[in-house]
Amino acid sequence: MTSRILTCAAWPYANGPRHIGHVSGFAVPADVFSRYQRMAGNDVLMVSGTDEHGTAIQVKADSEGLTARQTADKYHQVIVEDLQGLGLSYDLYTRTTTLNHRAVVQQLFTALHSNGYVVAKTQMGAISPSTGRTLADRYIEGTCPLCGFDGARGDQCDNCGRQLDPSDLINPRSRIDGEVPKFIETEHFFLDLPALAEQLQAWLATRTDWRPNVIRFSEQFAKELQPRAITRDLDWGVPVPLEGWSDAAMKRIYVWFDAVIGYLSASIEWARRSGNPDAWRDYWTGEQAESYYFMGKDNITFHTVIWPGILLGANGQGSLGGTPSAFGELDLPTEIVSSEFLTMSGSKFSSSRNKVIYVRDFLAEFGPDALRYYIAVAGPENQDTDFTWDEFVRRTNYELANEWGNLVNRSISMAHKNVGAVPAASELQEIDRALLDACNAAFVTVGELLGRARFKQAISEAMRIVSLANKYISDCEPWKLKADPERRDTVLHVALQAVQDCNTLLTPFLPHSAQKVFEALGGEGVWAAQPTITVVDEDDAPSYPVLTGDYASEQAVWASRPIAVGTPLAKPTPIFAKLDEKLGQTGPSWAPVQAS
Repeated sequence: MTSRILTCAAWPYANGPRHIGHVSGFAVPADVFSRYQRMAGNDVLMVSGTDEHGTAIQVKADSEGLTARQTADKYHQVIVEDLQGLGLSYDLYTRTTTLNHRAVVQQLFTALHSNGYVVAKTQMGAISPSTGRTLADRYIEGTCPLCGFDGARGDQCDNCGRQLDPSDLINPRSRIDGEVPKFIETEHFFLDLPALAEQLQAWLATRTDWRPNVIRFSEQFAKELQPRAITRDLDWGVPVPLEGWSDAAMKRIYVWFDAVIGYLSASIEWARRSGNPDAWRDYWTGEQAESYYFMGKDNITFHTVIWPGILLGANGQGSLGGTPSAFGELDLPTEIVSSEFLTMSGSKFSSSRNKVIYVRDFLAEFGPDALRYYIAVAGPENQDTDFTWDEFVRRTNYELANEWGNLVNRSISMAHKNVGAVPAASELQEIDRALLDACNAAFVTVGELLGRARFKQAISEAMRIVSLANKYISDCEPWKLKADPERRDTVLHVALQAVQDCNTLLTPFLPHSAQKVFEALGGEGVWAAQPTITVVDEDDAPSYPVLTGDYASEQAVWASRPIAVGTPLAKPTPIFAKLDEKLGQTGPSWAPVQAS
């Protein structure tokens, strides 16, 4: 039975270009997963967009002498271009400044309020003494009063996982400029998480197959739930849709509440643009619907506790009861796929400290698939992982170029030189059958791993088949079989079949080079579809760019297909170029210097 798969990739902030640490968590894993699911015959909807509200955008705007809207416009364009360059197959990548998104956020807020899960209360809010603006919780850091970790944020401690308020921190300071914040009393609306705690904990208890780091953080967080503010003293964001609040100049819905609802609003926007306004419901309700959320570890609890809490409250399924919102009863996440951090010289990428490798710089020099491969095979899937140029060069040269690229090049080159087309196979020997059997078995093994978001294991298994195919050619030595053309052609046929199978196995990871290999094998048309940037309009609002694509046109299917005998083969060109070994010591001239 075909499943409907909703892939939700975390929303990047519009406060600057994305670096390779960002896309290793939310972007590439989500795309690999979605491409595999489409190839496996499932109906996929992959959505996300640029997160454009909140203090982070206002801070960036101030630093560049722009308005918040100008900043959002500027970096949304940059991010869209970068994600397209990576080949991320979004059905819709949109933004949070749309009228559609505002309406969906306000409708969910109203539903939660009507069901009793949004309550007004006063709190001590952090204010920047120099600007008078609210400091968002995540822009305040200090020492955790519970575990003593120096570096806890104002909303939670990443060391112990406990929820915090900024005023709880010992020696609080602004992450923007180091100022000691001023705390003043202010009224806000809060999501009543304690009224949803019993249902959240019961649901989390059923999530036994999630990654261990996700379960650990989520269970700890859910044990100590407190009401969480969902409005802020700020003039940039979604207005609060209640009388006495909607016209308030300095009251807006908090960006964390706004952003997670983007998965729903993006799905609704996609449906409207597809010509079937109710199509989104197929991915949010029903037995065939599954939803997978991809992000870095700093966003775990927003997706495993707070977003499910919003959904439960809007569905009327918390301890206070209630009635479903206008959207009906929405499904909670099937799985949260969280990666650890990709670091450099042992610490997180940082633009302010010039420890950053931007996606567009990387793509301009090395192309997308080398980065996608590195993230898949050596990225931070289960633990923090240090990026080094030496490791990148080694992986590119010895795995992509020497192993995979060489297999493609020499197999097609020999067939082109000796036959000019895909040769026919005669009687197969045991060594031939062994390789073909290994290729067929890999579709099951790699497919199961990809379906469970085990990307590192999946690509390692695919590359193991590549190594087997290289060994097969070396053992059979078809270049020595001129006196036995029948056997030579059989070996070349089996080698080309293995190349075609390996290309299919690697397509979710390496879609750009997969298209090239498909064409080198004589294929015509689209094998792995790529996203396109489209400028769209919204009533009474400026037009804006989105990412979308025609993925139904691609021919890639998750199965071994018999290679077509007689297909003409041209002399191939290298799929991957080897990098200068010296690059591993220093990196490109534009890259930050790594600590030795």
